[in-house]
Amino acid sequence: MPAKNALVAVDGQSAELRLRSGTMGPDVLDIGLLYKQTRMFTYDPGFTSTASCESKITYIDGDEGVLLHRGYPIEQLAEHGDFLEVCYLLLYGELPTAAQKKDFDYRVTHHTMVHEQMSRFFTGFRRDAHPMAVMCGCVGALSAFYHDSTDITDPHQRMVASLRMIAKMPTLAAMAYKYHIGQPFVYPKNDLDYASNFLRMCFAVPCEEYVVNPVLARAMDRIFILHADHEQNASTSTVRLAGSSGANPFACIAAGIACLWGPAHGGANEAALNMLNEIGTVDHIPEYIARAKDKNDPFRLMGFGHRVYKNYDPRAKIMQKTTHEVLGELGIKDDPLLEVAMELERIALTDEYFIEKKLYPNIDFYSGITLKALGFPTTMFTVLFALARTVGWIAQWNEMIEDPEQRIGRPRQLYVGEPRREYVRAPHR
Repeated sequence: MPAKNALVAVDGQSAELRLRSGTMGPDVLDIGLLYKQTRMFTYDPGFTSTASCESKITYIDGDEGVLLHRGYPIEQLAEHGDFLEVCYLLLYGELPTAAQKKDFDYRVTHHTMVHEQMSRFFTGFRRDAHPMAVMCGCVGALSAFYHDSTDITDPHQRMVASLRMIAKMPTLAAMAYKYHIGQPFVYPKNDLDYASNFLRMCFAVPCEEYVVNPVLARAMDRIFILHADHEQNASTSTVRLAGSSGANPFACIAAGIACLWGPAHGGANEAALNMLNEIGTVDHIPEYIARAKDKNDPFRLMGFGHRVYKNYDPRAKIMQKTTHEVLGELGIKDDPLLEVAMELERIALTDEYFIEKKLYPNIDFYSGITLKALGFPTTMFTVLFALARTVGWIAQWNEMIEDPEQRIGRPRQLYVGEPRREYVRAPHR
């Protein structure tokens, strides 16, 4: 089949650009030769119309509300799989056999401990430091402890680094939480599954036994699955951009964590919970709906709408079910936040204003309520997001390293500053 091309002509200069097609989704116009042939760049703030790479990992159809990991719908993975199975899928491209799953679980489980000097590293932070600030520092510091997995040209070292990141992130996140609340660190246990181990490290104390509730562990595991990867979002693009320079994987993930910290990205679930707290009760909803519709009012409903999804976020449906399971298991029947959330959801799905603007509930709308019920403070919400997204970052980083078309990221700009001018020394100088 002959290659498809598009002809671009500007001021007498023309360029024949190749059209490239993916497995699914819109075709893309390869503008790699545009500057060479026309001396012009494209202008796309936020890169909202630009494909920065080829990828086989995650596909999103925002109009239809579809999210696929390696071709598998997120609904099926969350319902039938567990987080480490999804990790294997994202890293290797296929679901594991029973033997492969057992081996992968073993390798992750036996990498969960961190270097003992890391515990002393924590004491350099103020006790009231934000856990995300601690995570940025600690994850970046891993490259100082694990020199044997920083050679990105060695496939074996890249995979060791990948496993270490997936395994050690829950331990570091739990340590950040314990340090934040002034409790002693709890070491991982190899006889527990990934989510159960994390919950125990967060909520156990040395003076008494801690038994993990399987319903809560399953909810935690599902939350990890729902946040595992989401295509070329801001933090993933940051990891790829950092990695394009040849930076070690630990530094790249630290860069991703820093980007995720922003309230427009990973902090959205915390903002949604704060909004529900501000509304308080169902009686106050009409007032806040009116404010949200008022262009002159700065108030915005958090947890609605998405940069990509123009339909119901498929992860939100699963998260809603998980929220009810957690509240039911904990005996929380009359949660005012959930009542407000349910009424806001009903309005969003029936009110013409929301329908016209496609402001459907997203995953952040429910995840904040669930994490609060599990016992996490709002300062930990984005840390848990980072924990789950680590596997997506690592999978995307590995894919980028192995891509023969990969080159160091170097966006262009539209310069609007002063034209060239000559330096003149002022008399008073």
